Amino acid sequence: MISVRYHVVSIAAVFLALALGVLLGSNSVSRSLLTTVGGQREELRQQLRQLRSERDTLRDELAGATALTDSIAPRAVRGELRGTKVALLVAPGGDSARPRAVRRMIEVAGGSVTGTLRLTDKLTGPNTAAGVRELAPRLLPAGARLPVTSDPGTLAGGMLSPLILLDGGDGEPRATERERTVAFEELRDNGFVRVSPGFGPAELAVVLTGDGERRDPLGIVPRLAARLDRGSSGVVLAGATGSARGNGTIGIARSDDSVVSSVSTVDNAETTGGRVATVLALRGELRERVGSYGIGAGAERRLPEPFCEHLRGVAARSGDCSER
Repeated sequence: MISVRYHVVSIAAVFLALALGVLLGSNSVSRSLLTTVGGQREELRQQLRQLRSERDTLRDELAGATALTDSIAPRAVRGELRGTKVALLVAPGGDSARPRAVRRMIEVAGGSVTGTLRLTDKLTGPNTAAGVRELAPRLLPAGARLPVTSDPGTLAGGMLSPLILLDGGDGEPRATERERTVAFEELRDNGFVRVSPGFGPAELAVVLTGDGERRDPLGIVPRLAARLDRGSSGVVLAGATGSARGNGTIGIARSDDSVVSSVSTVDNAETTGGRVATVLALRGELRERVGSYGIGAGAERRLPEPFCEHLRGVAARSGDCSER
């Protein structure tokens, strides 16, 4: 007769054997898994070393290309803006386009910057129209009128144009020094602009904007630039790398025929090549040539066509004159 003790011992033996089997099996699986993971880890380490080596090589190549561009740049722009006055406008976020470096490049080209006008978010925001209409009667020089439109960018450009740019036809100021001083003080006191001391009217203007991080879905800055262009000798709208993406300022400008048909654009103004493009685009504006330059969406080429003529094939060999 089988006793209860026999049943208990049998069941215990079964569970003991099962536990031992699971333990031995798991150890075998663990060793196999560890071996596989170890091999994958070593493979990933090799890939990481290779990627770091490629990164270092690309950095060296970029440094060499930048040094070459820096050495070529003065030759490319020297004398191109001799005797030309240029106004510098900096939109919100425009410091990423390195205004001081743009100014230096203009001066290397023989031009002079008559002053820097910093536009605030209040001027370039969607509620600009009401403020401009309220101030305009007190700010506009004698004989000047605001454009008939509700577009905030066009209104802002219409208000600033006679204050900062010479007449494109006869080269004469469109505002007296007194009118300009009073207007700038009023604009500053109302939080629309910050202006450098002694700001004077210019033949051309560069409007600097930021990268693609600052969106401009209403196209306020591009239309401001387009309005500045009307009646003047020309305007270049220049942004930092990324500004040609999506709702970035340069991207919006290039998608708007009313802007891109009259205003030249540059989408990498923070680089030496972008600053060269900005200067040569200004020269092109004097000759009624309009283009889109840089490395972003909508760029026709990296640099204006005449760049190749100046460098006798150097730029052509580096691809800077190739169409995109």
